[in-house]
Amino acid sequence: MTSHETTTPTEEQILRAPKVLLHDHLDGGLRPATIVELAHAQGYSGLPTEDPAALGEWFLAAANSGSLERYLETFAHTTAVMQDAAALRRVAAECVEDLAADGVVYAEIRYAPEQHLTAGLSLVEVVEAVNEGFREGERRAAATGARIRVGALLTAMRHAARSLEIAELANDYRESGVVGFDIAGAEAGFPPTRHLDAFEFLKRENNHFTIHAGEAFGLPSIWQALQWCGADRLGHGVRIIDDIEVAEDGRVSLGRLAAYVRDKRIPLELCPTSNLQTGAASSYAEHPIGLLRRLSFRATVNTDNRLMSGTSLSREFTHLVEAFGYTLDDLQWFTVNAMKSAFIPFDERLAMINDVIKPGYAALRSAWLFHGKPESPL
Repeated sequence: MTSHETTTPTEEQILRAPKVLLHDHLDGGLRPATIVELAHAQGYSGLPTEDPAALGEWFLAAANSGSLERYLETFAHTTAVMQDAAALRRVAAECVEDLAADGVVYAEIRYAPEQHLTAGLSLVEVVEAVNEGFREGERRAAATGARIRVGALLTAMRHAARSLEIAELANDYRESGVVGFDIAGAEAGFPPTRHLDAFEFLKRENNHFTIHAGEAFGLPSIWQALQWCGADRLGHGVRIIDDIEVAEDGRVSLGRLAAYVRDKRIPLELCPTSNLQTGAASSYAEHPIGLLRRLSFRATVNTDNRLMSGTSLSREFTHLVEAFGYTLDDLQWFTVNAMKSAFIPFDERLAMINDVIKPGYAALRSAWLFHGKPESPL
């Protein structure tokens, strides 16, 4: 028996495995009970139901409906209850607690400060409240024996005109919990090149940014994000599959953009369940992540919006294990990819890989030594 476990990992092993999350929206991961309580506290009466269980089901049904309008409506409810500092601190802290309970050891959580100003908060007050919540969540997790580190990504909405202002804010707080910048929102009609001044500013400041690209829109979105804007990572990027051709005999050929993405090791922030909901993939088994993994793209696994997708990072991995027969080695490969692609300093990424991630997976592989020999894969 080799030291590398080749059997299918159990749900318990997947939960215990150290995981890294790069693409997760703060306003897409609230607890339903928290939404109800904050709505009562803030006098918000627009919820479709005040029963937490039914509300969670409503969010999932709306996201699965195939209607973009219904999907976008879900965020109107979550952002509506995230308009004061106390609410932002609570939501941020609970986000960290939930991720730590799911075995996530490092996460970059994104949110758009401009969406939390209707009750009078300033952009700075929003960022400081969320940062305080993240730190509180880390402390609460540590008190339970779970270790997690969280960095914030400040997002600008691509249909608005505040991207340079948000980029400057991200740069101001780069030593205080904010690790990078992002743009999000509808891709069609709102290309990333509309925000070149923000990206040029960040490049001059040697700062990091990712761009939502290649999800609802195709290769032109990816090309602009990389070649015009200089993105460090691609938020989703799943449509890079449109530049990959698989012949009937199984031979694969990469177009120039796909080859560039693979050769340059540009990270893809893939979100399988979310991609199914938005129509970017028809099933887990047919999701492009299978081919991208086989071709050794810098693929990472993410949750996008845990509330709307009814998911967690462990659930995402479980779906991929069921669809592709992945082993712990595969899950470690995705996790190391994600940690390599994080926006914290190199030495800190390396320490997380060598001191947390690899030992964690090694412990899972060796568990059979204490519980009896597993079935032979031969």
